[in-house]
Amino acid sequence: MKTIAVLGSTGSVGRTTIKLLLENQEKFEVKALTAGNNWKLLAEQARLLSPSFVAIDNPDAYKPLQEALDGEKIQIGAGPEAVVEAAAINADWVMAGIVGVAGLPATVAAVRRGALIAFANKECLVSAGNILIAEAKKSNAKLIPVDSEHNAIFQVFENCNRDWIDKIILTASGGPFRTTKLSDMELKTPDAALAHPNWKMGAKISIDSATMMNKGLEIIEACFLFAMPENKIDVVVHPQSIVHSLVAYKDGSLLAQLGSPDMATPIAYSLAWPERMAISQQLLDLKVTAPLTFEEPDTIRFPALNLARESIRLAGNSNLVLNAANEIAVKGFLSRQIKFTDIIPFSKTILDKEFGKEPISIDEVLLMDRDVRRSANHFLKMRNNRS
Repeated sequence: MKTIAVLGSTGSVGRTTIKLLLENQEKFEVKALTAGNNWKLLAEQARLLSPSFVAIDNPDAYKPLQEALDGEKIQIGAGPEAVVEAAAINADWVMAGIVGVAGLPATVAAVRRGALIAFANKECLVSAGNILIAEAKKSNAKLIPVDSEHNAIFQVFENCNRDWIDKIILTASGGPFRTTKLSDMELKTPDAALAHPNWKMGAKISIDSATMMNKGLEIIEACFLFAMPENKIDVVVHPQSIVHSLVAYKDGSLLAQLGSPDMATPIAYSLAWPERMAISQQLLDLKVTAPLTFEEPDTIRFPALNLARESIRLAGNSNLVLNAANEIAVKGFLSRQIKFTDIIPFSKTILDKEFGKEPISIDEVLLMDRDVRRSANHFLKMRNNRS
């Protein structure tokens, strides 16, 4: 029986993971669950799965969580240190689903003990890719990407034929504004940007999809996960979100992974790897699927793609800065402090301002990330004061 720890069990990816675990309880034993603030859902999950340890990042949630689990034989921890402790528990498989750089210490703790990591936190790789990959090599940890695009690549990427790979092709839906007139883009509201045509996602990643910054960050992530240079990673817009990504080989072959736009498939793949498992969701039926179309991304409409490539070429701390700046810009847009079309120029301004040397430790990453966010928040405040 495979033992499991789910970091970020109350988030979107975490909830889907829990659903799969509940449907397959005879195959998995849950050792640890963690959440940020949602102690009610964490307690509910814990009662259903009976982990040995649960951790809540917010210390103020410790008491209500403890009361909710009164009578259960479950150890409870609170605060960031408790979340790291959960990651360090000896589980075979760890879902790294804590959103943002906040998930980095726990993810590193799991990597350092050589676990199989289902990697759902692109921000960690973007901000600390070289450090994480080096740690994984030291401990022989296995990183299996959970993002649908990178999971698709993982499934068709033939390491034994790496020299024969021509390029990786990431697919992008184009988000809700793929065909919107450029003149109308600046008028788009948070509600409109959150309305993704295919995927049900959290607010931040939904906005990133609307700007296509999510695809920019995925280019960066793919460079680290598959040790491929930026110029070997292409992006194609595929509005139906059925072909999740492709690998092109020099013999003319294009290997692709197809599936419904549902995170259950990549999560189930990573849970069962190196085997496979059945899911309860309806499987893709190509006979009733709409025609599949592909198009070149419009980099005028979506300047985030070129900005991400610029960040990769800059090296240093550029990817960390871009990630942090974008998060602050997205928050600014969601709170209606900036327009939709301001998100990428805002991120570019912070990237130019805060570019510097590459951090060489997790502590340096966290410190630098904090400083960049402080600078970006200050710039946002000053910008609003001027307007």
